[in-house]
Amino acid sequence: MSKSEGPMHGTAATPQDAQAWVGRVETREGALSPEFAGMLMGALGQPAAPQPAIHTGAIMPVLWHWAAFPEFVPIADIATDGHPKLGGFLPPLPFNRRMWAGGKLAFKGRFAIGEKITKRSEILSVDFKTGHTGDMAFVRVGHDLRGQGGAQIREEQDIVYLPIPDRFRAPRAIAAPEAPIFNERVEVGPVRLFRYSAATYNAHRIHYDRDYATGAERYPGLVVHGPMQATLLMEAAMRHTGHAPTRFSFRGVHPMFDGHLHLQAEADGPGALKLCTVAEAGHQGLQARFDWEE
Repeated sequence: MSKSEGPMHGTAATPQDAQAWVGRVETREGALSPEFAGMLMGALGQPAAPQPAIHTGAIMPVLWHWAAFPEFVPIADIATDGHPKLGGFLPPLPFNRRMWAGGKLAFKGRFAIGEKITKRSEILSVDFKTGHTGDMAFVRVGHDLRGQGGAQIREEQDIVYLPIPDRFRAPRAIAAPEAPIFNERVEVGPVRLFRYSAATYNAHRIHYDRDYATGAERYPGLVVHGPMQATLLMEAAMRHTGHAPTRFSFRGVHPMFDGHLHLQAEADGPGALKLCTVAEAGHQGLQARFDWEE
């Protein structure tokens, strides 16, 4: 269930109009059922990672709360790209491409499978900018999550809105770490991408519809979900350090496409790792930082 307060659907917002969405609040209740947890396990499993328990009451793997609040939007309210149409909780910005650019989280305790979780979301800012690819907009959304058992997550999510280009222009390539602490190769083919889309109820067509991804949005292949990359890095970091995170942040620096990727890490001082996904071509895709208390 959800409850929203703020402006309703409308035409594309100007930079001035979009500021009316700042402060907009939405409250929802959700849970990660064993069934959705099983779908996530089937999407995220890889040979180096043990299968987690997914029964009711089991400790929820970190970042799996992203599947606890599916948006059950009617087909009539879905845009061409597969996302829910803009103008409800999120502002109707005048750009056709949107992506989860990054985020940061702070953790207190752990949620459980099947536990009721309350999420309060607020639009923190809407900023229009001009970069080397042209005009764009960034929306920052804050989320406060609280579980029945007392666990909490404070999360800030950055969403970027861009025009669709006439052709794909790759961002500047950032080289992989020279001597990573670990290097795990993970297959990210169409089946995994479809499964993760299904488990998170994410209908964005760039992840499973190759004709749309390459034709309409000009990508060279199916796009690997940023949150899936973050979740794979999180699991690897917890497994290698033996610690749960106190804080975690991530940002996309280069789109990753179907095929294979590598999970890599470097030490970043006491109680911290710098993480990244790396394409077969050798450049980084998603960068992250994992902090824990000794």
